[in-house]
Amino acid sequence: MNNAVNFELYDEVMLITLDRPKANAIDAKTSHMLGEVFIRFRDDDSLRVAIITGAEDRFFCGGWDLKAASEGEAVDADFGPGGFAGLTELWDLDKPVIAAVNGLAVGGGFELALAADLIIASSHAEFFVPEATLGIIPDSGGVLRLPRRLPRAVAMDMLMTGRRMNVDEAKHFGLVNRSCDPEHLINEALDWAHQIAQSAPLSLAAIKSVIRETETMDLESAYECMRSGEIEAYQKMLRSEDAKEGTLAFSEKRSPKWKGK
Repeated sequence: MNNAVNFELYDEVMLITLDRPKANAIDAKTSHMLGEVFIRFRDDDSLRVAIITGAEDRFFCGGWDLKAASEGEAVDADFGPGGFAGLTELWDLDKPVIAAVNGLAVGGGFELALAADLIIASSHAEFFVPEATLGIIPDSGGVLRLPRRLPRAVAMDMLMTGRRMNVDEAKHFGLVNRSCDPEHLINEALDWAHQIAQSAPLSLAAIKSVIRETETMDLESAYECMRSGEIEAYQKMLRSEDAKEGTLAFSEKRSPKWKGK
């Protein structure tokens, strides 16, 4: 890959690193490259979990590259099939993604973290969306996802003022799952990813699919949707060899051998 976007494979885990000094900001070209990597992760059956992080320890991602904007890149430019940063609109990705936030998650960088399923953050990380102070809004998921992840009043405060949220506050509201010292961030993220990868891949896909299809429904409607037979990943999991293997392995007191089918 281009040096702006790099990835490493650790068995079934893909570690993706955004490396664009000084702020790991994303222009359209970089967004397309991230999308290519996330799609590769999506389509490779040997890969179970992805981690997205930033190079160095000051910025996770500074969001949209304002230098590119000043040179004529439109705010509604084509950022690729996965939307901004390759992940914010990659709706058919049914594998877990962890954001390992190593520093400032600003604007689109915060939106990238919000598009992940789980967040582990360095103890000095901060999250904020300053778009309203720049005459735009965080429309790559911030204005949509943030009020679903935080109390509405807290989300509105952040969206309208651009104020920063530190790791302690983010953990208090459940926005961040875990935090650690900066020097341990990647190892902690990899250990977590490998733990997740021990679960059945079709179960992980079904979890993501069911949640995605039902999260805006009331409980009764969500049950009806899940039982309707229309959520393909859920049906595939129910009929899978892995569903039989899990119970068999439990009864035989051994680790399951997942086939993903």
